[in-house]
Amino acid sequence: MLKKLSGVTLAMAVTIGLTACGGSETSGSGSLGEQLDYEIVGIDPGSGLMNATLNNVLPGYGLDEKWKVIEGSDTAMTAELTKAIKNEDPIIVTGWVPHWIFNEFDLKMLEDPKELYGGEEYIHTLVRHGLQDDLPEAYKFLDQFEWGPEEMQDVMVKIQSGKSEQEAAEEWVAENADLVNSWTEGVKPGNGEEISMTYAAWADSIASNNVVKYVLEKKLEYSVNLIQVEPGAMWAGVSDGSVDAMIGAALPTTHAAYYKKFEGDFVDLGPNFTGLKNGLVVPAYMDIDSIEDLQDL
Repeated sequence: MLKKLSGVTLAMAVTIGLTACGGSETSGSGSLGEQLDYEIVGIDPGSGLMNATLNNVLPGYGLDEKWKVIEGSDTAMTAELTKAIKNEDPIIVTGWVPHWIFNEFDLKMLEDPKELYGGEEYIHTLVRHGLQDDLPEAYKFLDQFEWGPEEMQDVMVKIQSGKSEQEAAEEWVAENADLVNSWTEGVKPGNGEEISMTYAAWADSIASNNVVKYVLEKKLEYSVNLIQVEPGAMWAGVSDGSVDAMIGAALPTTHAAYYKKFEGDFVDLGPNFTGLKNGLVVPAYMDIDSIEDLQDL
């Protein structure tokens, strides 16, 4: 079930009704906002994207009096988007790049002239204190792990097309041997040592964690325990030492509150990914280009 929230939202998926989109008429009458009942479909409650939308974007553009946010998940958001596009209905979703939806559909991210989503972001690798001493070779591999939007999106598309997460990782690793070798260069095998990693149920995080798991297990002989949790628990686990690492810290904006809360309790190995961008996403057939346009709907 999707849950309605009032006020500002972070990154979200919103279904919007327009009187004309790409030459096809949409059902309903009245303004776009009225057709949508001023509802925005979001993702996981408490995620950085939702927090940014609710606390920065909606109030910053004067939208918090009318627009409501629908609380859900990445899976629920993509299901709503898929359904709307199939029927050529208007919809606005909170989304981010990279994501498989940009390969699957013709989409555009609404302009954010006030830059309230914070512009381009980076995904960092964080590890617990003491990991370098306890598992120095795994630490070295995690420190060398780095890739880009095209590589990550390729894995996401493979998973979306029906491959299992590890099948997609295996295929991608075979196709990108040079890049993978740069991660494992100089790293000695783990000989069955265990390493635990937390991740959130987002398409990008699922892709990256499964690739890292595959390389650690099949190339470096580690035993990897992937633990799916909410974003806050992901940070807390590394900070209190109950898990070894996470490779999904979105900075400097999306996870800024978590970084501030736990600063000093983890080791930041720096970015493993450059090019993350959050915002409101709509089908290309919709006659709307900027978040500011929602003020008049």
